[in-house]
Amino acid sequence: MEMFDLSLIWALIIGFGIMMYVLMDGFDLGLGILFPFAPDEDARDVMMNSVAPVWDGNETWLVLGGAGLLAAFPLVYSVFLPALYIGVFLMLAGLVFRGVAFELRFKSTRGRRGRRLWNLAFSGGSAVAAFAQGAVVGTYIQGFATENRVYVGGPFDWLTPFTLLTGVGIMIGYALLGTTWLILKSEGYIQQWAYRLTTPLLLAVLVIFGIISIWTPLVNVMVWERWFGHIHVIWVLPALTLLSMFTVYWASRRGHEVLPFIATLGIFLFTYLGLVVSKWPWIVPPNYTIWDAASAPESQLFLLIGVLFVLPFVLFYTFWSYWVFRGKVRVGEGYH
Repeated sequence: MEMFDLSLIWALIIGFGIMMYVLMDGFDLGLGILFPFAPDEDARDVMMNSVAPVWDGNETWLVLGGAGLLAAFPLVYSVFLPALYIGVFLMLAGLVFRGVAFELRFKSTRGRRGRRLWNLAFSGGSAVAAFAQGAVVGTYIQGFATENRVYVGGPFDWLTPFTLLTGVGIMIGYALLGTTWLILKSEGYIQQWAYRLTTPLLLAVLVIFGIISIWTPLVNVMVWERWFGHIHVIWVLPALTLLSMFTVYWASRRGHEVLPFIATLGIFLFTYLGLVVSKWPWIVPPNYTIWDAASAPESQLFLLIGVLFVLPFVLFYTFWSYWVFRGKVRVGEGYH
């Protein structure tokens, strides 16, 4: 008899890694989505410089979550990849274009034309990556067609009206994270522009949140049973999400700088926890739990030792990078 449930421990580690990635990479994807609408090129410089020192560290959490899934729950890969090849490819392509733009936009030797090219790469890559992530989440909510631990659906089964909505919803949510981050990191007319965008983006998030909340139990019977069978527990999370939305509105209207960003993180955190609670313990819905999808205990234990050694360093590096580059980013100043 095992002293510890290794599958549960790995599920918590991977869940934590995915949550950290969404919270920490969401705002720089959001800035990319907002890039075409910025007031001028100086504003775009500030937007990019506000995340340039930390964006690559944020990607560490994506690597941790992806590698952990492969090592601890190989069935997830054997089902998800055939089902989501196109969506995953779009996400990775978007992240690559965005990453290249970070490094080359400030080094362009082709003047304004070169800047426009890398602006397009940064904004387009961010938008595509964000949409793909939202579509993948929508597909996970819908579930997968599997037989004998094998995906039996088609390559475009992931693309439905519901996943289109979740894709757009993540894009708008990331854009809201971007504006509240810019409120925190900028000043003057750039900060005022971010303040003006926050309320309409928040309203759009509220509308899409409501539609998805109504639609989700209709596309997945399991979620219907979970929501309405445990109403006294699970509805706390949507209530906290709505409270976070109100806090964003209240704080941004009163000119707070830190609270809008913290409250927007709360929107994502409570929505994420609501998704986890709705689907737990199915990691490949609707048929396979975390224990069904787990690798051998010996493999999980061996890899767990390495992860528990590395994780504190990742947490320290993340905290330290944000601490070192704290404060406002001004026009003409920055990381580059």
